[in-house]
Amino acid sequence: MPISSLGNLTYVSPEPKGLRGRHQLVSMGVLWIFAVLWCIFGLASTTTLADIDYGGVPLWIDRLLGEPSVMSLRGRLDAAWHRATNRQACPLQCDCPIQWPTALYCDHRGLTDVPDLLTATTQYLFLQSNNISSLTTSFLANITGLRWLILDQNRLKSEYVDDGILQNQTQLAYLFANHNQLSSIPRNLPVGLKQLRLAHNQIISIGSETLKNLKNLTLLLLQGNFLKTIKEGELAGLHHLNLLDLSGNSFSTVPRHLPTSVQQLYLSNNSLSVIDEDSFMVFSNLKYLRLSRCHLQSGKIQPQAFNLSSLVELDLSYNNFTTIPVVPTTLQHLYLEANEIREFNVTSFCREVGPLTYSRLKILRLDGNKMSYRHLPSDWVFCLRVIQSIYI
Repeated sequence: MPISSLGNLTYVSPEPKGLRGRHQLVSMGVLWIFAVLWCIFGLASTTTLADIDYGGVPLWIDRLLGEPSVMSLRGRLDAAWHRATNRQACPLQCDCPIQWPTALYCDHRGLTDVPDLLTATTQYLFLQSNNISSLTTSFLANITGLRWLILDQNRLKSEYVDDGILQNQTQLAYLFANHNQLSSIPRNLPVGLKQLRLAHNQIISIGSETLKNLKNLTLLLLQGNFLKTIKEGELAGLHHLNLLDLSGNSFSTVPRHLPTSVQQLYLSNNSLSVIDEDSFMVFSNLKYLRLSRCHLQSGKIQPQAFNLSSLVELDLSYNNFTTIPVVPTTLQHLYLEANEIREFNVTSFCREVGPLTYSRLKILRLDGNKMSYRHLPSDWVFCLRVIQSIYI
């Protein structure tokens, strides 16, 4: 890929038709770190990428709290060694590592039911990648201090999940049930829940009472479901929600009645017909907005639709834009790759240019459009004066 530089600015000219996704911009340093981790944990032989997906958002571990590894123990340590060194009772289908006495690893076992006699002191329960289809009220009967419950990659169905099975788990903070067959969100969830990850299920609606008491929830993943609308009141109780992922659903317009506290809103892979000027105005602190692959067109975007001074990153890649939309001067990262843009409009970034009225844009991606860096007008540098990289 030909690259030329001017000061601290980098131009990247088009590649032949090939990968243009943002993932190709990963630095060699990051790749090196990932390779080392791959070798250390033996991921190639023990765990697939889907196993550690967790809904597409990494799970951060606080070692000071004694939180366990989220990596599967399968193939890493001999189960017989666990049983020889750990005197506590442990279900035959699970591993109870002595270094994490409150963690119970029952993942990747081909289980069709939750093991009996789960250890009463369990705080971190790993049940992902099994064939579990039902959960009854008795499966956590002797556990009272559960903090994490990971049920990803099973066959859970809403009609076989009893109401209120987690209601008494007052310490539960993380509930993961990505990649299942749930048609609705489990009801009567504990009020202390901080993260609810239900990506890639078959959820068609939320329900007016389902989430109303989850005032501590900070992350909600609902991408890859069948949602068409969000009704008034369904998310009203989520006063501290920070990240909301609604990508890959069936929305035709930007959903209304979303929590105003949201700072990261992901709506990619929906068929959005229009974006009005007030579509995002309710968010006073929105920083990251993703709208890639939404079939968006220049004529269907109102001029002030993205006029949010809090916005740091805006992803409009893989749409049908023919012109660059108007963005706030405070925006730092703009992704417009793989559109139909033919010209560069300085007014999209700066309505006027002066000592304090320039754009704060650092990264601009325009690769995969119908233009080259030769189309940049001569006065663009006065507007984008702190730009670091332009990809064309």
